[in-house]
Amino acid sequence: MKLLHIDSSILAANSTSRLLSAETVAAWRAARTDTTVEYLDLAVDTPSHFSADSLGIKTGVQAQPTEAQQRENDLSEKLVSQFLAADVVVIGTPFYNFSIPTQLKAWIDRLAQVGRTFKYTDKGPVGLAGGKTVIVASTRGGVYSTSEGGQAMEHQESYLKVIFGFFGITDVRFVRAEGVAMGDGAKATALASARADILVATGEAANQKDVAQVA
Repeated sequence: MKLLHIDSSILAANSTSRLLSAETVAAWRAARTDTTVEYLDLAVDTPSHFSADSLGIKTGVQAQPTEAQQRENDLSEKLVSQFLAADVVVIGTPFYNFSIPTQLKAWIDRLAQVGRTFKYTDKGPVGLAGGKTVIVASTRGGVYSTSEGGQAMEHQESYLKVIFGFFGITDVRFVRAEGVAMGDGAKATALASARADILVATGEAANQKDVAQVA
């Protein structure tokens, strides 16, 4: 089993999402010793933001790509191939300005490729990356999940569930720590809750559906 471990926080060792993503990976490996792990730190190896050069080769409108287009396409292919090769993806993501870090969004933009992670049909888009399990270690300074107003402001977990669903991934699990900036007591409670989530998320078997069935 292949596990891809992604971190996106800019806070290095001070990051709660990095702490929880690492604990999630450790718990998964403890239960499944045959798991191999590949690690990608998006705060260190940050893909450039999606641009005309990133899309260039995909449009097929010119015979020869420019050097910049080839370089950007090579990066996109490296990232999407790494993602598609994984059976399980663990993502550590903080809550920045009501959404995900731009580094994580840049990575997702590289994954969203027609013919690789989704396709269009006469009935609409169909995901091609099914059969995976995604576990998101989500951290937030405040509390957003317990009120209608808070949920309306939340574009972190909701976005990730939608985009991975668009890729055909139906098994998206969340490890959540909320209120980590609301004092020591609130942070301790949040971490305890998240660690309980880790036990649940890593206790279930990975999604083993055949990709062709999902597609």
